[in-house]
Amino acid sequence: MTEVRVERRLAAILAADVAEYSRLMGVDEEGTLTALKAHRRELIDPLLIQHHGRIFKTTGDGILIEFASVIDAVRCAVVIQQGMEERNASVAQRQRIIFRIGINLGDIIVEEGDIFGDGVNVAARLEALARPGEVYVSASVREQVGEKLPIGFADMGEHKVKNIARPIHVYKIEKGVDPSATATPSTKPSLALPDRPSIAVLPFQNMSGDREQDYFCDGVVEDIITGLSRIKWLFVIARNSSFTYKGRAIDVKQVGLELGVRYVLEGSVRKSGKRVRITTQLIEAETGRHLWAERYDRSLDDIFALQDEITLNVVGAIEPSLRQAEVERVKRKRPENLDAYDLLLRAISTDVSMPEGVAQALPFLERALALEPGYARAHGHLAMCHHTLYLRGGLREENRQAAIHHAHAAIAHGQDDSTALTLAGFVVGMDEHDRAAASQAFETALALSPSSAFTYAVGSAVLGWGGDTDRAIKWGERAIRLNPFDSWNFFPCHGLALGHFSLGHYEEAAAAARKAIQFNPVFSMSYMLLAASLVKLDRLEEAKSAAARVLVLQPSYRFAKHFKSVDCAPALAASLSAALNVAGLPQ
Repeated sequence: MTEVRVERRLAAILAADVAEYSRLMGVDEEGTLTALKAHRRELIDPLLIQHHGRIFKTTGDGILIEFASVIDAVRCAVVIQQGMEERNASVAQRQRIIFRIGINLGDIIVEEGDIFGDGVNVAARLEALARPGEVYVSASVREQVGEKLPIGFADMGEHKVKNIARPIHVYKIEKGVDPSATATPSTKPSLALPDRPSIAVLPFQNMSGDREQDYFCDGVVEDIITGLSRIKWLFVIARNSSFTYKGRAIDVKQVGLELGVRYVLEGSVRKSGKRVRITTQLIEAETGRHLWAERYDRSLDDIFALQDEITLNVVGAIEPSLRQAEVERVKRKRPENLDAYDLLLRAISTDVSMPEGVAQALPFLERALALEPGYARAHGHLAMCHHTLYLRGGLREENRQAAIHHAHAAIAHGQDDSTALTLAGFVVGMDEHDRAAASQAFETALALSPSSAFTYAVGSAVLGWGGDTDRAIKWGERAIRLNPFDSWNFFPCHGLALGHFSLGHYEEAAAAARKAIQFNPVFSMSYMLLAASLVKLDRLEEAKSAAARVLVLQPSYRFAKHFKSVDCAPALAASLSAALNVAGLPQ
């Protein structure tokens, strides 16, 4: 007899479920399901992309996720629980969705895409033991994490659980600042926070034991400070002030008070042979909460190129992380205490790619402009809102004209604002069909902020529709590399899909369309691009299924009108149209 080989591998398994799910469903079934879907779409799914997790099984109230790295699994779990705390802050206690999470590192069996075995079972039992809002891990996870993350562990002892023969040694994660950090008393007076987000970049620790590497550590920090200083809405502490902390044990809360900043970026550099490892983490000074962390392992072949790469990646990732942190902060403020900037933050917390989100955003943006008529960023977001209403609301001319009006206002008032210029460039390119003006806006935005993942993301889509395939692909890849978990990443995925489709790379086009769906599962354009790509691959049943999804999300969709409205390049429009006819989409 032929021996059947079973695929096995070591993996970190995260099991999560909703506490009191039956009670929540009994009180408000539709509301609970809607809220749960929103948490998945807006918080959990983007975090899984960021931390390289793969969902392999879902139930009504639970989810099982596989990670190749136990560090990624634990970091993801902690950030999920922190994110849920913030999202629940304004929700009545009885309506809050609260997760329990268990994580185990163990051997698993893989069969037809599903995962079984002791590694999964122990994770599920840990989740059942966990209290609402907490994360329980096994001894194998505790051992592997060691001191690599700024979290603590409480030893919960051994527990006997159902269907597991041996007792499980359980640890509870205790979130907080690194307990090894010691505060240095200071007599410096506290400074008031400025009227915009503020950050200090502290000197990176040289962990190499090689004092010659100090110049490299300091050079990286100086370049990051320079890059962050180009972000108009961000207040950045100058190098001379932040470097007074070099060589000292740091308490980030004290740094925040002394420098008058809301956020602190710290890091370390370790050189070993011909390689260097750089770790960075972004912290909210007042609470000590970790907002973002990353590690870079690179060859030292070209130390200056490496320094540039690290700077570009860090700055590109920090901007959207800060933006989201600011949105969450302003949600906690009383509505009557909002000024123009906080009104803008309220607006951008909604999904303006959908008419429902636009309906929520418009009043905030209009109030912001009433307070500050020349607010370029508010004009830019209003332009994007009216673009959505035009594209998804029946192609009404008044929406197109409103979008163009606010786009030009954003350009007029925002020559020093990268985000405003990016939003305006998208609208003048897509709705006014002025590709030259769009290109000028994007290039100016990148001159102001060379690491702007947002500009590369939005610009990629405009270039893709215009038939500029090489730049669409290059910009799309650059956007995702700079910030792989931004909620706007369906834009560069569209640019990649359009660029590859134009070049006849239909597998790559389909893959990009599927990735766009992961970032925004309710955007009909992604399914249209997927349907067209699948037709070209002769996968007609899948193509028709994707096409049907377009009409579920947007019943009025007609591809000929869509391509005309965005001034699609003629050759691309012809190829897409031929494929979509086969897929069954109405013209």
